[in-house]
Amino acid sequence: MEKNLEFPDLLRLIDERSTAFRAAVAAAPSLDAPVPTCPEWTLFDLVKHLGGGDRFWAAIVAAGPADGPPAEAAAARAALELPREREALLAWLAASTQLLLSALREAGPDADCWAWWTGLQTPRTSGGVAQHRVQESAVHTYDAQLAAGAPQPLPSGVALDGVEEFLFTCVASPSAWPHKPTTFDFHATEGRSWRLTVDGDGARSARIPAPTATATTGEDPDAAGVSVRGTASELVIYLYDRIPAESLHLDGDAGLLDLLRAWEPEH
Repeated sequence: MEKNLEFPDLLRLIDERSTAFRAAVAAAPSLDAPVPTCPEWTLFDLVKHLGGGDRFWAAIVAAGPADGPPAEAAAARAALELPREREALLAWLAASTQLLLSALREAGPDADCWAWWTGLQTPRTSGGVAQHRVQESAVHTYDAQLAAGAPQPLPSGVALDGVEEFLFTCVASPSAWPHKPTTFDFHATEGRSWRLTVDGDGARSARIPAPTATATTGEDPDAAGVSVRGTASELVIYLYDRIPAESLHLDGDAGLLDLLRAWEPEH
């Protein structure tokens, strides 16, 4: 079974995706270009969100174990004032990413820190933060590229890690599933699969073997309530609500996906 990305890989990918994000911003016709996947946001708003997030999480990692984010970091994020000139804005964004990377390198992968997720499947550590920030950077790079008129798929390695990171971080919860217990399978065409189980004990995910021919036709008695198949990039973009489920190959009860999307579990 493929290993998760190592900490140095995560730092490299944060840097790579931030560089790609800046390239999309540099190529866009205007900082006021709307971002179709982030309603009511302009490209300038997206830059503020990503760069502000880098600085916010840098402060969280540097603060170490805590019951919440540093108050001064939250206040600083709320009061951010960014330059409107494009080159100065790009320089600010690059500096924001370097602040995050410096904090992560200083902490190492296993340092405890606050995080909004439960820690059930993703640790509340600097390593968990690094993995999540890769995906923040990757998905928002897609958003920026879309605003610039040239969206590109997420790199395969980033996307494969992204499916698992979303299921283990954003979905995992001790909150009881308010409907009949069921399972959701996600199959990346690159050959990796995951099963999300939801029931009275909450939500949890695990990697599973790639499906057999009978499993893909729904004849397998262990078939999921619904299965979703696409490239890893398509799965990530779907999970982050950038494309509809109908853009992917579905087997089983597609209505379950609407229930999952509407569910708001505790983290």
